[in-house]
Amino acid sequence: MDSAELADLGQQLRVDGIRASAAAGSGHPTSSMSAADLMAVLLAHHLHYDFDRPAHPANDRFVLSKGHASPLLYAAYKAAGAIDDDELLTFRTLGSRLEGHPTPRRLPWVETATGSLGQGLPVGVGIALSGKRLESSAYRVWVLCGDSELAEGSVWEAAEHASYENLDNLTAIVDINRLGQRGPTRHGHDLDAHARRFRAFGWHTIEIDGHDVDAIDRAYGEARSTLGQPSVILARTLKGRGVADVEDREGLHGKPLENADDAIEELGGVRDLRVRVHTPDVDRVLHSVPGGPLHLPRCEQGEKAATRDAFGKAPAALGTARGDVVALDGEVGDSTGSHAGVAIGRDGPSQMGLEDLAMMRSVHGSTVLYPCDAHQTARLVATMAGLDGVRYLRTSRGEGPVVYGPDEEFPVGGSKVLRSSGRDDRLTIVAAGVTVPEALAAADALDAQGIPVRVIDLYSVKPVDRDTLRRAAEETGCLLTVEDHRPEGGLGDAVLDAFVDARPVPRLVRLAVTTMPGSASPQEQLHAAGIDAESIAAAVRLLVEQAITP
Repeated sequence: MDSAELADLGQQLRVDGIRASAAAGSGHPTSSMSAADLMAVLLAHHLHYDFDRPAHPANDRFVLSKGHASPLLYAAYKAAGAIDDDELLTFRTLGSRLEGHPTPRRLPWVETATGSLGQGLPVGVGIALSGKRLESSAYRVWVLCGDSELAEGSVWEAAEHASYENLDNLTAIVDINRLGQRGPTRHGHDLDAHARRFRAFGWHTIEIDGHDVDAIDRAYGEARSTLGQPSVILARTLKGRGVADVEDREGLHGKPLENADDAIEELGGVRDLRVRVHTPDVDRVLHSVPGGPLHLPRCEQGEKAATRDAFGKAPAALGTARGDVVALDGEVGDSTGSHAGVAIGRDGPSQMGLEDLAMMRSVHGSTVLYPCDAHQTARLVATMAGLDGVRYLRTSRGEGPVVYGPDEEFPVGGSKVLRSSGRDDRLTIVAAGVTVPEALAAADALDAQGIPVRVIDLYSVKPVDRDTLRRAAEETGCLLTVEDHRPEGGLGDAVLDAFVDARPVPRLVRLAVTTMPGSASPQEQLHAAGIDAESIAAAVRLLVEQAITP
């Protein structure tokens, strides 16, 4: 396309963004209009993408970080022939693929859900890093950001990392239209202020008029040819560009245009230009991933081992067996994220995750696991690798006894009954993680006193083993949950979920961390919280006495 055609395509994208928002009665047309020329030139000249093969490994990746500008993205899809005009006008309606903020669940061309500002560039950095390090592919990553989100700290963490990794396959395009949701942005149209910050993080910076299609074209070419550095194109634009009633005006964010027909006429009317987007230069497939036998870490039964150590070794074993495992850490590779519960000991309460099970259980479709020993941990890690959705496994810092053999199986949604007899008709102790050995010790002490109890290791906190819990409730009458966690949302609530379908709810008693812990040894911490073997046994004795008192 020549310059005139590119400018005309930009106008079409503006018009279609207005039309889509007007049809929906909602949306962000003015935010889309500012970036229309940037999108037009990218689509026509620089993006390499096969819309018929969105999974093509050599496709460029495009991330719309300012996801509220989705009318622009959908207008671009129409120009590329991926959707038609009828579908464009279903924007934000029930059953439409064109949601208010784009998500990959409906559209195969969308890389990631965006809209929460500050997320797009970090995602783009991850994709670019994958292209460089894992896929060895020549695809380029383009991230279209808004200037408002440059106030987010996540953007600058991503910027620093991109420079450190020399991600010259990454280009950030910043639509600097100076107007945010509530008013002017921090630096307005001061491009140099933005450039100084990006240069401080080691980026190659390019400052342009974001409505000059020739300047945009040259900037994209310069970004593609820059070696050893990520590039950022800082484009001065006007929100609502091309329509006098809304151009560069405050207070119009997230509102369809009141006089959409007049605005469309002012922009030259409806067009139906089609763009033949460049397809990838090479027809390549991903390299084969070698596999082999899985050899999980093993311990001798009866010795002590930390579940966090087993977790660290299990992904290494998986990587050898599968070849497609990538491990990431926040510079804590030799410490992990295992500081859960009071059992971590002397580090104190600021390091004790006491709400994590509740938080992860609340995520829709999540799997939440809490192993008690090294073998259970390794097996569950291997199982997690084959699951979908968010998977969370809670490990512990200190060494604990090896309860299970190396070949024991632990299906997700299951549990293990560790103590049971024909005489345990009074109470069941339900534990997980660090409280399992404590529950076993308490059960042994109680049995010696003539009070046999059942013990369940509820390692699968979500989904929970309803059948085993219901059977225990029917046969013993009372469930005592013991958890190194706050009482809200953790093991106790997970057990309660087994009885939500109008079944009789058994007597349920919870032992959990209700006080503010300090610094002490792990065993002192468990005792102070009332969740060690001694406290469990005392609670059981009290419950049994209450049950037999006339």
